Amino acid sequence: MPVTTHFRRPPQTADDPDTPEPTALPPLKARLANLARLTRLARPARWRAWRTRYPRAALAARRTTTVLAAVLVLGALLLPNTLVALEPNRFARIPAEAVIGAVLLLCLPRVPRLVLAALFGVGLGALTVLKLLDMGFTEYLGRGFNVVLDWGLLDDARSYVADSMGGAAATGAAVGAVVGVLVLLVLMALAAVRLGELLAAHRERAARGALLAATVWMTCVALGVQTFGVPVATRSASGALEAQAHRVVDTLRDEAAFAKEAKADRFGATPGAQLVPDLRGKDVIFTFIESYGRSAIEDPVMAPGVGRTLDTGTKALAEAGYRARSGWLTSATYGGSSWLGHSTFMSGLWVDNQQRYRTVTAGDHLTLTKVFEKTGEWDTVGVMPGVQKAWPEAEWYGLDKVYDAFDVGYEGPKFSWSTMPDQYALEAFQRLEHGRERDRPLMAEIILTSSHQPWAPIPELVGWDEIGDGSVFDGIEESGEEAADVIADSARSKEEYGKSVEYSVTSLTQWLERYGTDDTVLVFLGDHEPITRVTGDKTSRDVPVSIVAKDPKVLDAIADWNWTEGLKPAQDAPVWKMSSFRDRFLTAYGSTPHPIKS
Repeated sequence: MPVTTHFRRPPQTADDPDTPEPTALPPLKARLANLARLTRLARPARWRAWRTRYPRAALAARRTTTVLAAVLVLGALLLPNTLVALEPNRFARIPAEAVIGAVLLLCLPRVPRLVLAALFGVGLGALTVLKLLDMGFTEYLGRGFNVVLDWGLLDDARSYVADSMGGAAATGAAVGAVVGVLVLLVLMALAAVRLGELLAAHRERAARGALLAATVWMTCVALGVQTFGVPVATRSASGALEAQAHRVVDTLRDEAAFAKEAKADRFGATPGAQLVPDLRGKDVIFTFIESYGRSAIEDPVMAPGVGRTLDTGTKALAEAGYRARSGWLTSATYGGSSWLGHSTFMSGLWVDNQQRYRTVTAGDHLTLTKVFEKTGEWDTVGVMPGVQKAWPEAEWYGLDKVYDAFDVGYEGPKFSWSTMPDQYALEAFQRLEHGRERDRPLMAEIILTSSHQPWAPIPELVGWDEIGDGSVFDGIEESGEEAADVIADSARSKEEYGKSVEYSVTSLTQWLERYGTDDTVLVFLGDHEPITRVTGDKTSRDVPVSIVAKDPKVLDAIADWNWTEGLKPAQDAPVWKMSSFRDRFLTAYGSTPHPIKS
């Protein structure tokens, strides 16, 4: 049998040059990169296969995407920034920005074109957000959105929704708004890129179309061509952007100018002994009624009920020995931002935006309330049921003591945004301050909140002896209107707003009739008009103001003001800027000017 010899190869070593390198697993990053590359390659392949298999569906999808992209971009370019202007005729126009954008995209190679289109889309999305904010601010505050000053008001809006409709609704609205903005920016960028690629794919026809559109646009401008009452040629998008830029520049200029203006004060250096000497010994009460505007007295829907309330209050106070005079003041704010109206009235400065408010409250400009503190003859207090957090402005206002929403012992329910009914706030003021024995007279600033939007549910008057800790209002709140039902209905908003003003005015006049003395002087007014949904688009910014007293000398001192007798100012009663009231009031009651110059 032949012998077979088996030879075994000696084991290979790492030093052996013929030894193959061990196969190593690729790093994770490399695997992911390969996977991403394969995915990118696979997507077009799958899309091409789907297009080949379903050509009609693919064509319909492409055309639909293109149409939607064009609608989105053109709609954003032509979108107005007010709800009043949001009509179909606004979208039947030729935007100059679309023509210019098309020309620019046609002139660029692919990569710069994609970048420019994406940036254009994002910018257009941001402009759309600003237009929507303009709509909201115009609807609620009677002015456009200020990109420098108004971001903080968005948090106030969230708080308002939370107070009115609950924390869940506020959180949902905030999350929805953020997600909506992000989706809008992404969609607008994708739409612009889609249109840019379409132009590049049909460059020759697109160039002829852009030239034709530019010619038509310039012709329409030259001839003033209109359709449905609006010009065919428009540059509304760039106009809106320009308006925002001017608003920013004006705000920055105004900040410096107002800071200088706030340093000047006609009564700033007047010694305390020479301030309001004709009111010595009087309890002087300044009361703001939330959203109590001229529309409440003159609007056909609200005027009958509010008018009867004012007439009834005038008669009841007269029987109690009081007389009243009333006029009009033009508020620095509209629809909201009540603190701007309060600070304008008290400071004698026109405080119509948040920057002005921060500037004036950070300084030492003399407020009407601080006048009484400066004399050393009055105790000064504030009753602020709407204040639910730290309020450092109390020092600027010259208030020794402030009672906020948590300091008055209220155990009843909230009425939407309002933390307590006005009747309770006034009764608490009587219990805590006005009804106490004291060595000096009292000066008080009171903010009544029951007429704050959304005007649902509205409190009802109860017996003054039944108020207690406020628990009596539980059943009234439960049986009231739902805020969501009133907010969504303009007609009901009008009706409920009128009822809320009737309630607030009645609470105040009944308090004075019940608790007022021979030395009580009441000055009450609205801080601003309610929102556009209630007043309409062409309302003034006027609010009623009244001075009520038993001492005839108090009203004789303002006889030359020519105000109307009673609580309801006549239609032709004098109208002053709210900022003029401080100096007129101080002068009428014997104050001597000692100016501080800026």
